[in-house]
Amino acid sequence: MRTISLRARLTVLLAVAVLVALGAAAKIVDWRADTEMQQRFDAMLLARAQSLAALTQIESGRIVVDAADAGTTVFPGNANASWYALRCGRTSIARTAEAPPLVAVGDEPVFADAQLRDGRMLRVVALQFKPMLADGHAAPPGAPVCTLRYALARGPLDDLLDTLDFILLGSLLGACLVVMLATPWLVRRGLRPLTVLNDAMAGIGPDTPGGRLPASDTRELAPLVARFNEVLARMDAGLARERHFASGLAHEFRTRLAELRALVDVETRYPGGRDTSSVLRDVGSIGAELEATVTALLQLTRIQSGLERSQPESVPLAPLLKRLCARHLDAAKARGLRLQTEFAGSVDGNFAVEAEPALLEIVLDNLLGNAVAYAPPGGTVAVHAGRTGIEVRNAAPSLQPEDLANFGQRFWRKGSEGTGHAGLGLALASAAARALRMTLSFDLEDHAVRAALRWAATQVSA
Repeated sequence: MRTISLRARLTVLLAVAVLVALGAAAKIVDWRADTEMQQRFDAMLLARAQSLAALTQIESGRIVVDAADAGTTVFPGNANASWYALRCGRTSIARTAEAPPLVAVGDEPVFADAQLRDGRMLRVVALQFKPMLADGHAAPPGAPVCTLRYALARGPLDDLLDTLDFILLGSLLGACLVVMLATPWLVRRGLRPLTVLNDAMAGIGPDTPGGRLPASDTRELAPLVARFNEVLARMDAGLARERHFASGLAHEFRTRLAELRALVDVETRYPGGRDTSSVLRDVGSIGAELEATVTALLQLTRIQSGLERSQPESVPLAPLLKRLCARHLDAAKARGLRLQTEFAGSVDGNFAVEAEPALLEIVLDNLLGNAVAYAPPGGTVAVHAGRTGIEVRNAAPSLQPEDLANFGQRFWRKGSEGTGHAGLGLALASAAARALRMTLSFDLEDHAVRAALRWAATQVSA
């Protein structure tokens, strides 16, 4: 896939934007300057024409210019810079040697561009007026209307406008050149936070758990860094779960396989006279323990990774507890234990809890199984159910208060008790309780451990 440099793209876009912006600004400035200079030139042209018109008077019934005879050129014009022609009625009063080109005359002064025979460009103004009497009074009725055409060479104006255009064009090109040269450096400095993130990303990988991107003070990058760090945190959590799963599975498999190998080696080298069925039962027991371990690990991983979510429904509590007690009854009898179930007065056969049935069963089944496995032989496992939660209590003479901190950790077991258990029960129960938004706590009192599962009042649906 063809790649495009972000720096080059930003450089080109900025250069084009500056070129367009400066070009538009130069065009507007040039238009305004041309308009202003043209207006000022026209104002000067009109002022000169009006000065000439003010010298035109009616004296002794004749129209004269500055007391001169009609037809005599008296206005001090410059044959190379100004031209004029004055007519009153059908009579030419004053004119230069070369009269300005004809221009249509209206009630208001009319401006127009014209050209002499030699090619020089003129700016012409044409106006109509009635001359005043010599004593300053208005012309009498019937006095002829005078028409004046006055022109100035517009060469100096055009030269000035061309100079302004050259200055604006040169400024535009110079500014664009400066921008083109400075933009790559500016873009490189502006994208420096991306370079920092790129260098930080290069050092993050599976071999660097806990690696995170440094916090960015750039407003646009701060959310991206936060989201990326969240993704890294989830990846680290997933990798940690996989590592825990693999290491735990390897540990339990190694232990059970060692037992299986020892059993086979003993029976092979030193036959004890055991029948095949007995040996196969031992092998089957070891296989069942391995299967239970793998199942518990997979289920725990799925719950902690969020693959199994709570879908609450009404779960009757009494039937669930009776079913679980019946499930562990044989194991309890084998160890000489007595299962004792108590229900609070407000808990009857209709009392139910809003929870996901499978997850709730996982919690209670593991708590009850853990108590049956670790309670001293001949003791009692008491289950007390109330409206706010369930408590499972059993004697634990070998436990110490500091051992409670290890409850819920994978593969932790106290001493040699609970043979055949991988130490996953309480970890699985804790994960399932969190998924149910319930609290699971443990406390030790009078050499007896109590596991308490609590739920919120809103989760009761009796």
